[in-house]
Amino acid sequence: MNESTVGTGRTVSQGPARAERTVVVYGAYGHTGRFVVAELLDRGWTPVLSGRDADRLQALAADHGGLDVRPATIDDPASLDRALSGASAVVNCAGPFASTAAPVIEAALRARIPYVDVAAELEAVADTFTRFADRAREAGTVIVPAMAFYGGLSDLLVSAALGRDRSAADEVLVAYALNSWHPTAGTRASSRVSRQRRDGRRLLHTNGRLEFRTGEQPRSRWSFPEPVGERSVVGEFTMAESVTVPRHVRTGEIRTFMTVEAVNDLVSPDTPSPAAVDERGRSAQTFLVEVVVRSDGEERRAVARGRDIYAVTAPLAVEAVIRILDGRIGEGRINGDELIGGDGRITGSAGSASTGVAVSGVTAAGVGSNLVGSAGVGSAGELFDASDFLTSLSDSEGGRAGDFHWALTTPARTARES
Repeated sequence: MNESTVGTGRTVSQGPARAERTVVVYGAYGHTGRFVVAELLDRGWTPVLSGRDADRLQALAADHGGLDVRPATIDDPASLDRALSGASAVVNCAGPFASTAAPVIEAALRARIPYVDVAAELEAVADTFTRFADRAREAGTVIVPAMAFYGGLSDLLVSAALGRDRSAADEVLVAYALNSWHPTAGTRASSRVSRQRRDGRRLLHTNGRLEFRTGEQPRSRWSFPEPVGERSVVGEFTMAESVTVPRHVRTGEIRTFMTVEAVNDLVSPDTPSPAAVDERGRSAQTFLVEVVVRSDGEERRAVARGRDIYAVTAPLAVEAVIRILDGRIGEGRINGDELIGGDGRITGSAGSASTGVAVSGVTAAGVGSNLVGSAGVGSAGELFDASDFLTSLSDSEGGRAGDFHWALTTPARTARES
């Protein structure tokens, strides 16, 4: 065990010596995991490849000229401990997260290192917030679920639109425009697990809580920024942001919309998996996400656009890991009361765990007083400087070269709903 002085000067134990700039990627050979591995390498970090299938791990390692391979299974805690030994952080890319999140988080807590995942299953995300708050505080580390296209990106956009002067909204709207959606095998498996947990129902954040809905989903029209324009959308398309946003924004309503074409692709059993069309393995899919935050008669908007929802998840997750390890979490504080050291570990805390809203086994973490009580489990918009984070990924000034753009927009357009 080694020690260091961080934050307020208090000496804390850091666990086993860390291999600098080493991040375990669990589910490394999966579709999203491969993007995360490539992103880490591109940014000068060393990925450690982990997952169930040793042969697939070895093949991926060979593709990158040889990387450390550590097979592990979620039903073997000792194998997970070996996989995480000496690493600085872990990114979990293996779904369904209802099965994988808890075992990998437990291993991260034993190793006392930050955990980030790319879960889109809102039930699994809610479970992480409610089950691991106290454990994360005791271990003194940071856990960030849903650091992906669904959940993390829209959460950051909501925070950027609100700005630093507000923490409440009458209503939050999130509209997704995908020109197509070829789901991965992991997406289909996670969707099946979510449907089973809900008994075929869907969830909606309304009246300040998650509530079940049945019957046909509403359809309407949404006027997206050009070149997308006005499109038919399916409403109540609830994703992980309906769990993450209420962590730090007091709002009664979160309404979500998805373009009809993308929904049709998702539900069709005949839609193929994503096909790579460039050297980075990205598909031809394009996306536009628009968030609208309404409060006291004022409307604020933010928009992000880019290519391939699975590929863009990688820089989101990797940037989160780097910021945690660098101690760049907002103003260097988590929920205003827990100091973050330079290694991503919490060096002091106050307050009690935030309240939750339970819906037949699904618990959504609520906003505590002054955002108190994340206890080491937090969402993207809660932990990070949203505008700075998004700009760091963007083609805009100061960002990274690529196909991702974001901006705050004027509220000239409105959603047409019918």
